[in-house]
Amino acid sequence: MSETLDTSIRYLKGIGPKRAKVFQASGINTIEDLIYYFPRNYQDRTNFIPISNLQEGFLQTIKAEVLLQRQRTSFKRRGFTITEVIVGDESGKISVVWFNQPYLRDYFKTGEKLILSGKVERYGAKLQMHSPEFEIISEEGDDALDLNRLVPVYSLPEGVTQRYFRKIIKSALDKFLPQIKDFLSFEARSRNNLVNLARALMDIHFPENQEARMRAYERLSFDEFFIFQLPLVLRKLNRKDKQGIAHTVNGKLLDDYIAALPFRLTNAQEKTLLEIKSDMSKPLPMQRLLQGDVGSGKTVVAIIASLAAIQSGYQAAIMVPTEILARQHYEKISFQLSAFSSQPKIRIRLLTSSLKKNEKTKVYRQMQDGTVDLVIGTHALLEETVGFKNLGLVVIDEQHKFGVGQRALLPKKGLNPDCLIMTATPIPRTLAITLYGDLDISVINELPAGRIPVKTLNYRGKDQAKAYLTAIEQLKLGRQAYIIYPVIEESYALDMAGAKKMYARLKNEEFKDFRLGLIHGKLDEKEQNEIMLKFKEKELDVLIATTILEVGIDIANASCMIIEHAERFGLAQLHQLRGRVGRGPYQSFCILLSGALTPDAEARINAMVRYNDGFRIAEEDLKIRGPGEFFGRRQHGLTELKIANPLTQMQLLKRAREEAIRLIEADPHLQARQNILAREKLLQRFPEYEKLMVVG
Repeated sequence: MSETLDTSIRYLKGIGPKRAKVFQASGINTIEDLIYYFPRNYQDRTNFIPISNLQEGFLQTIKAEVLLQRQRTSFKRRGFTITEVIVGDESGKISVVWFNQPYLRDYFKTGEKLILSGKVERYGAKLQMHSPEFEIISEEGDDALDLNRLVPVYSLPEGVTQRYFRKIIKSALDKFLPQIKDFLSFEARSRNNLVNLARALMDIHFPENQEARMRAYERLSFDEFFIFQLPLVLRKLNRKDKQGIAHTVNGKLLDDYIAALPFRLTNAQEKTLLEIKSDMSKPLPMQRLLQGDVGSGKTVVAIIASLAAIQSGYQAAIMVPTEILARQHYEKISFQLSAFSSQPKIRIRLLTSSLKKNEKTKVYRQMQDGTVDLVIGTHALLEETVGFKNLGLVVIDEQHKFGVGQRALLPKKGLNPDCLIMTATPIPRTLAITLYGDLDISVINELPAGRIPVKTLNYRGKDQAKAYLTAIEQLKLGRQAYIIYPVIEESYALDMAGAKKMYARLKNEEFKDFRLGLIHGKLDEKEQNEIMLKFKEKELDVLIATTILEVGIDIANASCMIIEHAERFGLAQLHQLRGRVGRGPYQSFCILLSGALTPDAEARINAMVRYNDGFRIAEEDLKIRGPGEFFGRRQHGLTELKIANPLTQMQLLKRAREEAIRLIEADPHLQARQNILAREKLLQRFPEYEKLMVVG
């Protein structure tokens, strides 16, 4: 059998069928997957620190011998174990501890040599190393990969040791590196001062020094950015070849609607409208991303764009991720459109999965025969049975809640309609331009006049009563409040009270004088809508909820939100939740009740207290979580970014984008002989782009 990079991992010497399944659980299916499974960090084992020279508060690596091993159970927390090993070298000794890992008792034997890498803390008068990574050094065998060098450390498949994994990686590199073909041309590598691919792959795993590691890191990061940019550049170029709709973007319909609004548009809304009108007036399909913080007025802009399509004789569709939000938009937009005298009247319909069959059939018929102008709906708009007579504009709200494939489906129900994609998850502009390279970008970066910033307070869990008192003060003023929980049911494993249990307690104790409601994702949509309607109509004072409230509920009278176990929420999620209050003319409060904080959780809480601006929040979130989690890997193709980081490598990303543009403009279908490998790499990662590669 001829072995190639596509060969199953099971055929690599030292693995076999049984261990292959373990590797596959970590996403390693082929030889190529193994070679591209990069270290998560490195340990400098060229010069170990003597124990006597260890410094408090630093991550340090030592080589030492096991002198004593013991395990004990904490009296304060039943079942909580502490494994302690005393290790020493020629200069001294130190205690090393691991918490709640009882299986470690069988790992260490007196006299064994260990390499330990971890943070050194002070415990009483002595220093102690807490929960370090460790490796047992064998007295036998070849230590060439494990000692006296920069040593790679991997996130390991279950039951696999670092030593074994390094040996397997080295074996694969030695045998298969000659099969690695460099898809970047020599000219592109020279322009960007990059090493060749084979050298980079060897040096990312087994660098001779830090300089070699950084050269490899830069080359492999560039590759990931480059491949990520190619489809974006292709999409934008492909759009130029499509015939779109040249809408009439000025007229009485738009003027009357804007004049009837009970507020003035902000400067940012006006600027965004000019950009959208400019796009819609051209005979090319608009593809525009509209970024705006929670409550910045994106929906009004979307309605004006919809009216431009309608006055041009076309239909418009607005797709949102939840039925609650769809109904809210429908009611709000219906009211606004009825508040000014347009002739003929705008015909607006709601389409959701929960509509009765006969109602759905009626809406389908009206969409297809053109007797409806504007449809507001959920994923139900994507069903095969849904069609339009002449769809001219698609608006996708909260775009991050839809997959890339879903976002592409709705525009296909028209003949190259204009597309406006909206998000309330702000992204730093320079990053957005690069990551959404196929879209034009508008930003609404100011809130409507008179909006009072929400006061965000951080209390520890023991101050719960203080938080409740703030809410009760607001309720006595006639306002309403939310209390948010991360889980529905009580979680013993996570030591968290759930929304159900707290609802039962609060309505009988702290909030017994008020009317409480409970809403969560396990209720059917009808029940959810009924509860939200009661809250909106002020038949409820307090709404106990899970994160179902994250998207889009707009109730101006709600002036207080308490978020329990705030440390369990992501920063973007906390900011979205906070956006549910402060939408009226009153001072509003968001109270974060948090328990034990990890460093990341503490950073999130601090950012929430310090900043109200969504764009600043986004920058902090990127720093804390990194780009993969921030953008949602599955939706943005960022699964390809295994090593690159758009936040810290912005200049490299820009260079990769420039190189992608240069390549596609010179050879749009990647047909030239020198570009065949780049074409193969693109289609390997994004096979759906093959249709754009066809000539003619």
